[in-house]
Amino acid sequence: MPPPVAEREYFLNLLDEAYDKQAWHGPNLRGSLRGVGPKLAAWRPTEARHNIWELAIHAAYWKYVVRRRLTGEKRGSFSLEGSNWILRPQAETDDAWKADLTVLATEHRLLRETVRTLPPAGFTEKARRTIQGAALHDVYHAGQICLIKRMAPRD
Repeated sequence: MPPPVAEREYFLNLLDEAYDKQAWHGPNLRGSLRGVGPKLAAWRPTEARHNIWELAIHAAYWKYVVRRRLTGEKRGSFSLEGSNWILRPQAETDDAWKADLTVLATEHRLLRETVRTLPPAGFTEKARRTIQGAALHDVYHAGQICLIKRMAPRD
């Protein structure tokens, strides 16, 4: 049975609210990254913790994973070397930071397009939960980013 248009729109709106559309709960993922430059993005609360930069790339990676799970695409096609937690920054520059933010934006756009064009039979219970999980993942890491920003030393 095909998913109702309203259901498809629900999932698209859910992904967008968690990433870049106004959300009731406060900053979404993109909003949490607003105003973050390469120095703040590279700052670590402690040596053993992830920085904002790694959280952004981690979120991009999992958008890719969800897209791959929905389409059956082969592993190994993520645009960066590595998986899950990719050490960042490679270079603490504006250009490097902007390039990685572009990876995040691109992966969101590709995931959104995958959901928009997913055939009706693709909306299995597992797919629905996976898409919902991708949105929750963005919100979770947006919260972490907001906390790290508050912990970071002020210049």
